[in-house]
Amino acid sequence: MASPTVRRLGAAAVLAATLTATAACAVGPERTTSVGTVAAPSAAAPTTAASASAGPSSPAPSPTAPARVPKTLAFDAKTLDGTAFSAAALAGRPVVLWFWAPWCATCASQAWTVAEIAPTYRDTVPIVGVAGLGQQKAMKEFVTEFDLAGTPQLDDRAGAVWRRFKVVEQSTFVILDRDGKVVHQGFLDGESLTRQVETLARG
Repeated sequence: MASPTVRRLGAAAVLAATLTATAACAVGPERTTSVGTVAAPSAAAPTTAASASAGPSSPAPSPTAPARVPKTLAFDAKTLDGTAFSAAALAGRPVVLWFWAPWCATCASQAWTVAEIAPTYRDTVPIVGVAGLGQQKAMKEFVTEFDLAGTPQLDDRAGAVWRRFKVVEQSTFVILDRDGKVVHQGFLDGESLTRQVETLARG
C-alpha cells in the first residue's frame, strides 16, 4: 500500500495534467502552417473582411421605359414591298414624313436628297416616304429609279396617312419633334431639308 506522501504526489500530478488539458481546450484546435503552429481563430470572429463590411445589397437597375407613343405616331401601314410598318416604333425620335406622288416632278427633284441623307440619319432622324395619288407599279418604279429602297416607303394609295396629317398636295414634308409635335408642314427644297435634319439630329 502506497504511503500518504506518494498518494499526495500522484494526486498532484493528475490535477496538473487535468489543468493543462483544460487550458488546451480553451485555446481551440491548432493548424500547422509552413512557418509553425498557429492557433485557429475564435468561432466568434468574422471569417472574411467582406463579411465584416458587407451592407445591404443594391437594388438591380430598372429597365429603360419605352418612349411614350404620341397620337401622331399611333398608326400602322404597309410598305410598298408589303412589309408591316408601325409608326409607334419611331416614338422618342424626331421624324420626317415625306408625302410624294410618282408622277410629281418636284418629288423627283427632292428624291435625290432624301436618298442621300436618309441612310446617314436612319437612327437619329428617320425619314419615311408616304407614296400616294398613283398606282403601285409607278410608285415602285419611282423608288427604284431614285434609289429610295434604303428608307421605308409606305403604300398609301388609299390616302389614310395623307388624311391623318391633312396633306392635300405633293410634295409635302411633315416634321415631328421628339414628342411627336408637328414642327413643320409644307414644302422643303433639298438644301432646306438637309439643314432641318442636321439640326434635329444635333438636338
